[in-house]
Amino acid sequence: RYPDRVLLTLTNMCPVYCRHCTRKREWHKGFWVRTSEELEKIYSYIRTHKDIRDVILSGGDPLILSTQKLNGVLERLREIDHVEIIRIGTRCPVVLPQRIDDELVGMLKKHRPIWVNTHFNHPNEITKESQAACDRILCAGIPVNNQTVLLKNINDDAQIMTRLCHALVRISVRPYYLFHCDPISGTGHLRTSIDKGLEIIKAMRGFTSGLCVPTYVVDGLEGQGKVPLQPEYLISKGKDCFVLRGYKGEIFNYYNPED
Repeated sequence: RYPDRVLLTLTNMCPVYCRHCTRKREWHKGFWVRTSEELEKIYSYIRTHKDIRDVILSGGDPLILSTQKLNGVLERLREIDHVEIIRIGTRCPVVLPQRIDDELVGMLKKHRPIWVNTHFNHPNEITKESQAACDRILCAGIPVNNQTVLLKNINDDAQIMTRLCHALVRISVRPYYLFHCDPISGTGHLRTSIDKGLEIIKAMRGFTSGLCVPTYVVDGLEGQGKVPLQPEYLISKGKDCFVLRGYKGEIFNYYNPED
């Protein structure tokens, strides 16, 4: 979907199968892990597409695999000169924090720059154990971002979302994305309106530090990619002047210089 990155799903196995999972379509296939033959084809594809600078390891959950298996994948990716960064999408720090042990973290550290994107949805998920797991990753020099899904009657409230994001920043995890829940079978009771998501962002923006405000996105259903959404701060624009709305609702003119 994007010109400079590739998503590499290593397995459909996961420590927890969330009702709202965007990969639910894989569950009926039984447990699978990429074979050596499949991985060789993937490495060859990445090697021949020199515009790929960013590889995202996903699943399932890639950290459900053995440390040895993961190390083998990372070693092969690091042999490709134009791969600059590797990202790992995982819920293990939240739901299986004991997986984040010294052996795993030491192995990941060898292959930096690596970024970990984890998945806290509610402040109650930030436990002593999950905090310790994130801290082990961070102390290895690996940044941790968080991707939250907006869920009805769980976190669709500005106070709850603010509590979550404040708690994440306190443990040095950056609130990265707030995803609108995809229209997946069996999730109708978990989906909010887009207006609700915009209302939450509006209640956060300016009232807490920008570092604590995630980017609210809708994921296009036919490969269009992530579309960022935010309240309407731009009222109108002309050649010389933009009419803007501040976070408290004040409307003002901002004069636009020529390029």
